Amino acid sequence: MAIHILLVEDQAIVRNGLKMIIEQDKEYQIVAEASNGFEALEILEKVHIDLILMDVRMPKMNGIEATKKIKARFPSMKILILTTFDDEEYAYQTLKDGAMGFILKSSDPKKLLQSIRSVREGGLVIQEDVAAKLMPKLLQHQLKPQIDEQLINLSERELEIVKLVGEGKTNKEIATLLFLSVGTVKNHITHILQELELRDRTQIAIYAIKNGLV
Repeated sequence: MAIHILLVEDQAIVRNGLKMIIEQDKEYQIVAEASNGFEALEILEKVHIDLILMDVRMPKMNGIEATKKIKARFPSMKILILTTFDDEEYAYQTLKDGAMGFILKSSDPKKLLQSIRSVREGGLVIQEDVAAKLMPKLLQHQLKPQIDEQLINLSERELEIVKLVGEGKTNKEIATLLFLSVGTVKNHITHILQELELRDRTQIAIYAIKNGLV
C-alpha cells in the first residue's frame, strides 16, 4: 500500500515538479495538494495522510504556524519541511514545534526521496548544508529548566537510544545497532518521553544535542 503524502507549497510549478519526482517511487503517492496551511488543515480533516511535505514561506498561513497547529491537532503526523538555504531560523522553529526535519528545495531527487523515507520510518532529517548554521542555535536554547538532572532517571541503554535519536536514526536502525527488537526500542522511547517530559522524538533529538550527547 502506497504512503499517502500531502504536498503543501504555494507555487504550482514547484508542486508539480516535486510530485513528478516523488511519484517516480511507487511507494509514495501524492493524494492531496495545498497552497497554504489553512488548506492543509482542511484536507487533514477529510483525507488520510501519512506524511506532509511542507514549504515554510506561504501566504495566509505559513509552514511554521501550520506545523504548530497540525501537531496540536494530529500529534503523530510526520512533517518534513521544505526550506531554502537562508531559512535556518524557520527550520529551528518548526523542529521545536514537532517537524521531523527539513530539506532544501534545491536537493537532488535521490536526497529528497531518502529524506521522505527516513522521516516515514521515524528518523530526524537535517539538511547538511543548513545543519552547521542551525546547530549553534539548538545548543543555545534549553527545552526545560534543570533538564540535565532528568538524565539521572534514564538507564544506560536509554541514554544510548537518546543519542541515536539525536543522530537521526530510525527505530529500525537503532534496533539493529543495539541488537534489540523494534518493539523494545519503541517501549524505551515511550519511557524516555515520559521521564524527560517531552512530546515526541524530535524533542528527544534536540534534547540530545542540547546536552552534548551527539
